[in-house]
Amino acid sequence: MKEEIKVPTMGESITEADVGNFLKPSGAAVQEGDEILELETEKVNQVLYAPFAGTITWTISEGDTVKIGDVLGSVDSEGAPASEAPPPPPPPLKEEKPQAVQEEGKGKRVMQEGFVANLQEKPKPAPKPVPKKVIDTERETRKPMSKIRKTIANRLVESLHSSAMLTTFNEVDMSAIMALRAKYKEIFLEKHGVKLGFMSFFVKAVVEALKSCPDFNSYIDGEDIIERHYYDVGIAVGTEKGLFVPVVRGCEALSFAEIEQEIVAYATKAREGKLSLGDLEGGGFTITNGGVYGSLLSTPILNPPQSGILGMHKIQNRPVVIDGEIVIRPMMYLALSYDHRIVDGKEGVTFLIHVKEILEDPSRLMLIDTDGKV
Repeated sequence: MKEEIKVPTMGESITEADVGNFLKPSGAAVQEGDEILELETEKVNQVLYAPFAGTITWTISEGDTVKIGDVLGSVDSEGAPASEAPPPPPPPLKEEKPQAVQEEGKGKRVMQEGFVANLQEKPKPAPKPVPKKVIDTERETRKPMSKIRKTIANRLVESLHSSAMLTTFNEVDMSAIMALRAKYKEIFLEKHGVKLGFMSFFVKAVVEALKSCPDFNSYIDGEDIIERHYYDVGIAVGTEKGLFVPVVRGCEALSFAEIEQEIVAYATKAREGKLSLGDLEGGGFTITNGGVYGSLLSTPILNPPQSGILGMHKIQNRPVVIDGEIVIRPMMYLALSYDHRIVDGKEGVTFLIHVKEILEDPSRLMLIDTDGKV
């Protein structure tokens, strides 16, 4: 039995993909469910699986662009292993040189009809491709940009060009949260099977701030402003293939443990390349943590069409003045970027102050469950 392998549907907005890594080359024996090919799309990488056991044959090459429904190859449960031989490239087209146009002699008058006819006879020059920079291959390496990386680059530029982005900064004393984590981390881990991290505190603080400043949970659609009445928060996750923002949905109804479990599950899927398009769609606000890489301060870029993004940074012991005395406290700089077309400066500062006050007094978030335990 022989069955064709086709490009599957990968979401309404995705119509094509680039052929990525061949996980099983032509001629390889595969078992049902084996990972055989990785397709790179604008948003996620899609892994294809063998429909049944047999020998695989590919009719495409790495880097090819394919569309939904295109045939990529086949699996033959009876055929002998096929040799891996990519199809030969098509022969180069011969460029026909345009015939020379006889020029008028010097001093002769060219009539209008002859001038127009002369223009029509002359072939239009083809646009010259921009030549690639010649590099020293011993010192530099050229490699094609992946579809995901191109999409990320385009979206970042689009964000800067399509919004009136403004960033405001503040700092937060992390002493209270760090004390709570130290006190309850073992109980929390034993009960819920996941560590109590900083991100769940930030998600809860952001949800409360969004309730107080609903413009941050809105977006522009044409000449209208659409306000969301739900709280779906995107959590930026860095991987070797780029930055992904999976969305934790319904955060207002989730416990600390449920938020931490969602984040861990998404981080695992991102590292394994198993995020789906549905994991990334939607989201009303984004949180990104450059502190895990050691960043002390940065200006996060908006994730269109969202109106706000909060940047977390490295916790650093710094001298601060409290009640007239200089003390050492674990401090974190916060950066809030927002779309000034929707959010006014006063509301932007109010939002960030609200987040800061909640984080410095996390008891108001009601960390204790109804059973009186963490």
